[in-house]
Amino acid sequence: MPQNDPGTRVASLNDWYRESAAHTVLQHALTGPDAGHLALVSSFGAESVVLLHMVSVLRRDTPVIFLDTELLFAETLVYQHELTEWLGLADVRIIRADRTEQAAQDPDKSLHIADADACCALRKARPLERALRGFDGWITGRKRYQGGARAMAKFFEVEEATGRIKVNPLAHWTPDDVRTYMEENRLPRHPLVARGYPSIGCTPCTSPVKSGEDTRAGRWRDMEKSECGIHVAEGKIIRQGVNA
Repeated sequence: MPQNDPGTRVASLNDWYRESAAHTVLQHALTGPDAGHLALVSSFGAESVVLLHMVSVLRRDTPVIFLDTELLFAETLVYQHELTEWLGLADVRIIRADRTEQAAQDPDKSLHIADADACCALRKARPLERALRGFDGWITGRKRYQGGARAMAKFFEVEEATGRIKVNPLAHWTPDDVRTYMEENRLPRHPLVARGYPSIGCTPCTSPVKSGEDTRAGRWRDMEKSECGIHVAEGKIIRQGVNA
């Protein structure tokens, strides 16, 4: 990986690719020298198939990190397995919480009731941090239209705490862009989308969304929380968004 300052490198990349399509940004991230060794972090959720499909076309041996919190919907687990096979993804890594930590902090899987942030840290943030060791950065499906802290997302960002590069190829996409791509490529949809779940996380903290609500309104409903903690600013879980 190039040794120059990550912030300088990211600013240069954003300037160079500011008018580029998502496919071009992703292709550079996977094949160019500037971004380094990357993994795609995917929830295999409502819109995840878009980036997963792009990766399968560009470089299907790209490491894909899937965080199995062991609180996911059964439909998500089946979808993850079927989509991996259908796309021919060659390196999907299923990551779970550390067993010792889980036994000490959440033996009965009720931590989310007392402290949702602690639950996310145990089952998502810390496992992801361990999984990303050895990588220079990671690829996400964050989009500006999702609101909150995502509203200012750029193609390339730097995580202040780690210095890793975060790549957001779909940052400028609209819901119509996502829908069109899925339809044109005949991509299979997550089964829960048709049941009113436009954003899908863990079963205790995800609810259906009513017509007219924000697409992420069903995540941590009625809580001062809109992110699980894998997207952080200055080491703190982001508090901006529909439920903040």
